[in-house]
Amino acid sequence: MDIPVFILAGLLVHCVFLVSIFDIYFSSPLVHGMTPQQTPLPPPAKRLVLFVADGLRADSLYELDSSGTPRAPYLRSILENNGSWGISHTRVPTESRPGHVALIAGFYEDVSAVAKGWKENPVEFDSVFNESKYTWSWGSPDILPMFAKGATGDHVYTFCYAAESEDFGAEDAAKLDIWVFDHVKSFFNSSRSNQTLFSALNEEKVVLFLHLLGIDTNGHAHRPNSREYQENIKKVDEGVKEIASLIDNFYGNDGKTAFILTSDHGMTDWGSHGAGHPSETLTPLIVWGAGVNYPQKVTSQFFEDNFLKEWKLENLKRLDVNQADIAPLMASLIGVPFPLNSVGTLPLEYLNSSALFKAESMFTNAVQILEQFKVKMSQKKETTLSFLFTPFKPLSDSEQINFLKKIRLYIQQEKYDEAVSLCKTLINLALEGLSYYHTYDRLFLGLSIAVSFVGWTTYVILVIIKSHTNLTKTVPANKKKSTILFYGFASAGMIIAFFLLIQKCPWTYYIYCLLPVPVWYAVVKEIPVIQDLATSVLSLHIGQSIGFLLVCILGIEILVFSFFYRSALTVGLLVFAGWPVMTQLWIQAKTKALIWTLLCVLLAIFPLMPVVGREPNIPLVIAAGLLTLLMSSFSLASLCKSENKYRDNEDLKVYFYQMFSVALSTYVVGSTHNSLKIKQGLPIMNQIISWMTLVSSPVLLLLSPTFLFERLFSILLSLMSTYLLLSTGYEALFPLALFGLMFVWINMEQEALQHYGLSLKPKLAVFNFTCAMDITQFRQLHLDDVRRSFFFVFFIVTAFFGTGNIASINRLQSHLFWYHVLLKLFKSQHSCLLRAFSLLFL
Repeated sequence: MDIPVFILAGLLVHCVFLVSIFDIYFSSPLVHGMTPQQTPLPPPAKRLVLFVADGLRADSLYELDSSGTPRAPYLRSILENNGSWGISHTRVPTESRPGHVALIAGFYEDVSAVAKGWKENPVEFDSVFNESKYTWSWGSPDILPMFAKGATGDHVYTFCYAAESEDFGAEDAAKLDIWVFDHVKSFFNSSRSNQTLFSALNEEKVVLFLHLLGIDTNGHAHRPNSREYQENIKKVDEGVKEIASLIDNFYGNDGKTAFILTSDHGMTDWGSHGAGHPSETLTPLIVWGAGVNYPQKVTSQFFEDNFLKEWKLENLKRLDVNQADIAPLMASLIGVPFPLNSVGTLPLEYLNSSALFKAESMFTNAVQILEQFKVKMSQKKETTLSFLFTPFKPLSDSEQINFLKKIRLYIQQEKYDEAVSLCKTLINLALEGLSYYHTYDRLFLGLSIAVSFVGWTTYVILVIIKSHTNLTKTVPANKKKSTILFYGFASAGMIIAFFLLIQKCPWTYYIYCLLPVPVWYAVVKEIPVIQDLATSVLSLHIGQSIGFLLVCILGIEILVFSFFYRSALTVGLLVFAGWPVMTQLWIQAKTKALIWTLLCVLLAIFPLMPVVGREPNIPLVIAAGLLTLLMSSFSLASLCKSENKYRDNEDLKVYFYQMFSVALSTYVVGSTHNSLKIKQGLPIMNQIISWMTLVSSPVLLLLSPTFLFERLFSILLSLMSTYLLLSTGYEALFPLALFGLMFVWINMEQEALQHYGLSLKPKLAVFNFTCAMDITQFRQLHLDDVRRSFFFVFFIVTAFFGTGNIASINRLQSHLFWYHVLLKLFKSQHSCLLRAFSLLFL
């Protein structure tokens, strides 16, 4: 296969692999076509007021301050005297959009929305707001419109402040919550002179939603332990008290209003959220008003988090729920149909109503989830051949009927506890069935992709061996066998396509299931290469073969463990530090070997450092910038003194601009930090410099000389100027350590190549990438290239996870830095195996 065709095929195959991840594992779990289910009894409340304090941690609300007084005295009095309370357990990702969807729609965010940054759901969904008679909401433009957009008809109204108001640094963000409270007051005051609005407010099944973003914004800007965050909680408490009193007075204290206060997610001590730390997943839930239980006294209760004693609430019953359970609770309180896609279970302990109402509500909840199961099962049954379809046995058609009949009979016989228990069993089975049918094709598709991946990897290895070793012999092509082979695989492809066609599978299934056919056809065509390789391997010494295999397995295991435990990278780097000692390189290049060892040990420290949770260390970031400038000065002075006739001294001017960019970035980091610290916001000049740096850095990099040392150092300066702007602490030093190790690696490999009789030994300082050379002119593939390739892949993982994870923008910058440096490395080494790995992994 020609190299351009090979590269194109590799890109196409890997595009399929990438898309398959989202298509197989991130497909939407939502279904449509269910019948709405509503409790057939009068609800306890006519209206519901939902307060969502964005970013409010459970402990921040419930714990007492240093003087022993509650931070939110009104809400504390509610949970002690008037209502029920507990913890709402959220799920990852702990972001505002998924949290509000779980609260209001009753399901955990459609995972396929990850491709849109959790900003927009890819499919329509039902919600409590949509099922209400009227909903009025106030708050952030990032949250409110999505529920109005998905509502049918014109009954969900939103009042949002300007997006520019969400400033993380200029002032105290509590003004966002004050804006909401003030506009709610104005709304009710204006309704007295607006008969249409007044009449609508006095309807049943009304929802009022107050989205309070100030706490979240202050938490990001100042952290949850800050005075601003805690003062914001007090302001929210005061605002909730005023709004509750206002609404009660507006409706003449009719006792038909239910109130819920909760949060979409929590926040870590360092002001972030999105992951699964308890500080992010534990959010408060306080419910009071019409239809809600009063506080329940208990003598003892146990929870693994041991927070009750800290909060001085050990004698009040804590009622924990899953976040999605709040949606059916709201629907039950005001008597609207349960959201069609809800997977929440109604928390009955929060209700202060008759046993009949609780049983009927639970039955409605069970039927609503069962409806989703039935639609999901019907869809899967229609797209699967009858003799291949395997139903979810615990909930067959007959079992569904038996469950429903038993539950209805228990309710008629007034055996409400038994009915509720059976409803919960039915809900659990229906949820298991939903997961079963949602992942029904996952194993089948996953195996197809796995077979394709193994086939492509095998083919790449065979191409490398065939092109760059002496193991294979040229064998005349057998046209008859080739024809039989072609028609055999073509027939297999047609059978697979026909099988998918009669099952009405999506078009993507054809790609995933047919991809193994051409890939393995290409592999089988190289049977002679496989035979020669097997013969060569069997001729090796058994001890050497086993030892080499064990080393390979150990190296791969370290890479795998590094995805779960970053400290595995430290182990690998410490092993790398001993590489010169294990070989003769220590004797050949003692200075280079010593530097290699020291840099490996230095880089090994970074995976042991905390990813997040540390205090910002801006002086360390500034020190990294100054160190970069110092290194640049010495390098520039050395380049100016050099007498390379191929080097144009005019090109060195690029270094001055890049050094100036690094100096500006260093200044901006310190200036911005000080400005935010004194709450003056981000200076406009700093914004301009930052954007100019972002745009100019890649341009200056392209203008740099093409000689090895100049280009590598230009890469460092270009990326450091933007990397510094994104750093808050020790990670600013990471590119410097990585750059040093990569450059020493080039020199070390240059020494290692001399073992194989490589006659061409250009000095690295004058090596020009514009001069292409073919390694096959000098040597064939060697076993040591496997070690080089492993180093290559290991440094990819180190660049990704050396100071954090792939989700961080700083880590992405690390990867870009590594990519450019390693690109120059494998070009300078002319290693065919490295080129193959670049196709395989990049």
